[in-house]
Amino acid sequence: MAADPLPSPTPSPAPRRRGCGKPVLVLLLLALVAAGIFALWAWITLSYDYADGERAGFVQKFSRKGWVCKTWEGELAMVNLPGAMPEIFRFSVRDDAVAQQINQTMGQRVSLHYEQHIGVPTACFGETDYYVTAVRGVEGEIIPQP
Repeated sequence: MAADPLPSPTPSPAPRRRGCGKPVLVLLLLALVAAGIFALWAWITLSYDYADGERAGFVQKFSRKGWVCKTWEGELAMVNLPGAMPEIFRFSVRDDAVAQQINQTMGQRVSLHYEQHIGVPTACFGETDYYVTAVRGVEGEIIPQP
């Protein structure tokens, strides 16, 4: 009689790895959801304005600021009566074409059209809630005499 061949050893199941696959996946998913919520919030706050209007005065300060996110920031001095203290209107500009127009009208009386966006989640879009969207020169103003 022929000897029975030795039965082949059955492979034992590989030991189960106790890795960190599932927690990493959960953390990655949470990070993606948080980024999506942030992007949606930024889009909503920048798409819809709370208020809009016009402010007239002299642009006294206008510069591009920021360490990482460069934005145009400025100040408009609004004077109601000659000799009175000016009220300062701080604003941001997102459009480079509008920023160029403001730079060309420095020192002149201008009217700035702005939109107010409340709740913008980061200063990368501008340091203020007021975003200037258009600028026009104000000519022929009669300044009242006291």
